[in-house]
Amino acid sequence: MKLQRTLRLRTAAVGALTVCGALALSACGSDDNSGGSGNDTTKAASKIKCEGEGNLLASGSSAQKNAMDIWTQTYQSACGNTQINYKPTGSGAGIQEFLQGKTAFAGSDSALKPDEVAKSKKVCKGGQGIDLPMVGGPIAVTYHLEGVDGLVLDADTLAKIFDSKITKWNDPAIKKLNPDAKLPGKKIQAFHRSDESGTTDNFTKYLNTAAPSSWKHEPEKAWAGKGGQGADGSSGIATNVKQNDGSIGYAELSYATGNDLDTVKLDTGAEEPVDATADNASKAIADAKVVGQGKDLSLELNYKTESEGAYPIVLVTYEIACDKGNKKESLDATKSFLKYTASEDGQKALKEKGYAPIPDEIVTKVRSTIDGLS
Repeated sequence: MKLQRTLRLRTAAVGALTVCGALALSACGSDDNSGGSGNDTTKAASKIKCEGEGNLLASGSSAQKNAMDIWTQTYQSACGNTQINYKPTGSGAGIQEFLQGKTAFAGSDSALKPDEVAKSKKVCKGGQGIDLPMVGGPIAVTYHLEGVDGLVLDADTLAKIFDSKITKWNDPAIKKLNPDAKLPGKKIQAFHRSDESGTTDNFTKYLNTAAPSSWKHEPEKAWAGKGGQGADGSSGIATNVKQNDGSIGYAELSYATGNDLDTVKLDTGAEEPVDATADNASKAIADAKVVGQGKDLSLELNYKTESEGAYPIVLVTYEIACDKGNKKESLDATKSFLKYTASEDGQKALKEKGYAPIPDEIVTKVRSTIDGLS
């Protein structure tokens, strides 16, 4: 999922209706699933320094939608003159809107590719698009199999399931990992994202890295595996898994917990299978290295970790903005909002929704980079 920005000043009532109606932005008229206590929100809001005003438009990663809901609620309670309109269209769509100059920033679960950086120079006058890691978390492998709890799978078995090489739940490979489970001979329904997605990119990076002999497809935002059924967005996968016995899919942990879905424990080679939790994801993200050049802070994740308690199927969502050449009318509000999301309070709010805060040594660099946006 990546960042873009265009701040448009509108008259109050007409502007709100136009933006919400035309763009179907999640911040407009969406269900309130932001969670958190009113006291925590009030305390965090009191520390925010408001700058800029109007409608700040952004789009991209659906993985961070629940985080954006929390951040938007808190920010707007402090900064009433700014409306944050984030559209969770998926990382690929978000990057394209940013490159077209339609948004102030984009959210993406994958860092900008070299050709995307080159294209960003047309929008970022005198600069380029950069990746700012803002949200971390596990990609949970969700499943619905009546009578089976605590399902354990490994990278090789997952690769074969999602590439239609394993098609029944009582396959010997699954039985070997779950000797005490009563596995039915039911057909496996594997759901994947139908839209271009950074979640898919990260999930297939894990499969390609941890099980290269079984998953030979190159990691991409677009699904490359054989067979399976497509669903739109993480919410679409969660809904389909919940409704279909015998199904399996992948989505951010917040979508799994929000839909009361079972999640797979991963056999990583560590002493015990690892649950998909924010804390376990944090242990894996802590191994990440900053590999971006200049002000870009893109990360390299270790998908093959065997550390005890480290959950390796993780993603980091980046906010993508111009290092230089941000539009004057939206710059102040963009910086103000991103300063809050990267702040201690902004990061603390993530955990209650199943996200993993960005490690201190990385988020400190993010804060410094945001300060320097121009």
